[in-house]
Amino acid sequence: MPEPVTAVIDPIPHTRAAPPSASEFAPLLRTVKGQGLLERRRTWYALGIAFNALALAGVVTGVVLTGDSWWSLLLAPPLAVLSARTAFIGHDAGHSQITGDRTRARAIGLIHGNLLLGMSYAWWNDKHNRHHANPNHIDKDPDVVADVLVFTAAQAAHRSGFRRWLTRNQAWLFFPLTLLEGVALKVHGFKDLRRQPLRERAVEGGLLVAHVAAYATLLLTSLSPGKALAFAALHQALFGLHLGLAFAPNHKGMEMPDPTGERWGHLRRQVLTSRNIRGGALTDWFLGGLNYQIEHHLFPSMPRPHLRLARPLVRAHCEELGIPYAETGLVDSYRQALLHLHEVGEPLRPARP
Repeated sequence: MPEPVTAVIDPIPHTRAAPPSASEFAPLLRTVKGQGLLERRRTWYALGIAFNALALAGVVTGVVLTGDSWWSLLLAPPLAVLSARTAFIGHDAGHSQITGDRTRARAIGLIHGNLLLGMSYAWWNDKHNRHHANPNHIDKDPDVVADVLVFTAAQAAHRSGFRRWLTRNQAWLFFPLTLLEGVALKVHGFKDLRRQPLRERAVEGGLLVAHVAAYATLLLTSLSPGKALAFAALHQALFGLHLGLAFAPNHKGMEMPDPTGERWGHLRRQVLTSRNIRGGALTDWFLGGLNYQIEHHLFPSMPRPHLRLARPLVRAHCEELGIPYAETGLVDSYRQALLHLHEVGEPLRPARP
């Protein structure tokens, strides 16, 4: 979910240094490679995938054993959390963090995306790779295309009717809207099947249908229709909220490249548009490592457990070059993102007397 308000809502001033150059990134890349931080952690991921699978099986078993009872709804929140963990695994597979073998990575992505979540791996991978190539670029990043939300005053100026009302209130509506994200991701995946080649469409579509059939069968054979609907609504809403909480702090309110201005090199393009979230092991777990957004964007194939190790190297390198390195706490990151959305919608609100 997702911009002329392009001012960064960030406590760190974004100054312009030397013209962007590939040489700015090369020394950092050599250092990171030299410390082995791009080497894959197959055992770490294997254990994580196995634990997640067992936990999912445990919740499913709990739903079956609890039966047609409102107590079953207590299992919807842990299932939502595990669904987010499943999405993070699919995300890492898409970036070749788990394995460099494309066939194996796709298989992991299809299982964790299409089969377990009902989300199209091919659709997400295509969209997400375009985002990584040009984060926050109004013409090239699909995540800042004007849709339900808008991110610039120029986008806001073209809103009318109900969409105009949405934009005026988008800061207040952002987190409520994320409650629909779990369902929206599934809808996007099914719609994208028309774009895919026939063979890919058959695999992707078959697994998406299998997910819907298995999900419906589980709930409707264990619960009455009313309770099944309540369980699904709670599960999908909390799943969407969890993903929204993980993705919201990453880029919203950060710099947006001027499409007609100078072209930034890889280092500046990724660092200036991204924000890190400070925290410990719990933050790393809850946000799936995406709290190290700067490191993740600079090194997309870097295994998740190495991102925190790369952080001090990246920060020191940015300080040496005079490039702002945005990092803040979790709550403040939401404040900054929502403030940006609020300012974008400001021109559409009635002037106060």
